[in-house]
Parts: sequence; structure tokens; C-alpha cells
Amino acid sequence: MKILKYELMPKDEFLGKLRQVRLKGFDRPYIYRDAGLDFLGLADTNLLSPPQRYVLKDTIDAIVELDRAFTLLGVDIFDLHGALMFWLEGSDPGVDQPIPFLPPVVEESFETTGSILLINDGMHRVWTARKLGRPITVMVAMNVPRAYPYYAYPWTGGFDSVEELVELPDEYQKKNYRNPENYKALFRQFNEVFPGVQAQRKQSNPAHIKE
Repeated sequence: MKILKYELMPKDEFLGKLRQVRLKGFDRPYIYRDAGLDFLGLADTNLLSPPQRYVLKDTIDAIVELDRAFTLLGVDIFDLHGALMFWLEGSDPGVDQPIPFLPPVVEESFETTGSILLINDGMHRVWTARKLGRPITVMVAMNVPRAYPYYAYPWTGGFDSVEELVELPDEYQKKNYRNPENYKALFRQFNEVFPGVQAQRKQSNPAHIKE
């Protein structure tokens, strides 16, 4: 992997863009408009709760490779205080959109067991940092409207029950959705403000869960 060019989006610009993130449903409110947003450096990622039961090996391998490439440039991709925007060899920085790489976004979520820090965006980034034994900086969103919780519950068993897969099997339920019949109404649309940051995964959920 060869990084052709990169830019570090400043903190204030990054926070301003996060405040533009909207829900997919419920008349599309700005979910972080009035939230408290701040960076948190973590040596122990067990303080975070994963919402999904899997990670994909090829995505982890890509993050490891990206880490190696940026280490040569003096950039720690696990300690970002803004968005890292980059272009790979073969792209045209004057024409092509940059690839976004963000610090994981974590939300304070109120569950039956109390307040937790639930990974909203960046599960693979957190998992890779754990695998490499590296601390990671995350963006924490506090005081998110309780009427619009993250669309999945924390996964039972935490990180110890997360599976590392080569590919998603058919009929594989990815998460424990709050509303299986319309879970995407609570989906946070990061791609609208950071195009390309949310990868499209295989639609593997059982038929009773509406994709």
C-alpha cells in the first residue's frame, strides 16, 4: 500500500461535521447536534461495549496494512483527533474523493444495566487496536437524545463473544437489533458527511430482519 497524499482534518472541522450526522428515519434529526463530543484515549478497550457479533478478517488486515503505511509517515492511525483523509496510489487527488479514516465514534447508551459506552462506528478499528495491543483514541458522544438510541443492543458477552470471520455466512444475524422490523430508522448516516466511511457489508440477516 502506498499513500499518495493525506490530510488531517482539524478537530473543530471534524466536530462540526459530526454535528451534521443525521438519522435515517424519524424525520432525520441531527443526532449529535447538541451532544457533548470529546476525545478519549483508551489503553483498556474493555471499557467499550461492542454492538455486533463479528468482525471481518480482510477489513482487519487492511487496517493493519494502513497502520504500517502511515507509521512510515509518522502518523498513528489509532491516535487521531480529527479525520484522516488520504489518497492511495492510482487515484487522482485533484479529481477523486479521499478515503476517510475516523477515530471510532462511541456513544453513551442507557441500557437496563446502566450507562455504557457503545461502539457506534469503528468496530473493526477498535478490534484491530486490541489485536495489536495498542491504545486507541475514540470520539465519545454524551447526552445523545434517549429517544434515538443506537440501533443495536450491546452484544452479549462483549468482545470475548465476537467472532472473526473470513466472510459473512448466509442467514447470519449481525447484531441484536432494537427493532428488527425497522432497525435502520435509527441508523446514523455517517456516509452523508464522510463519504465512504461506512462500508456496505453483505446482506446476511435472517429473513425476519428487514435489511
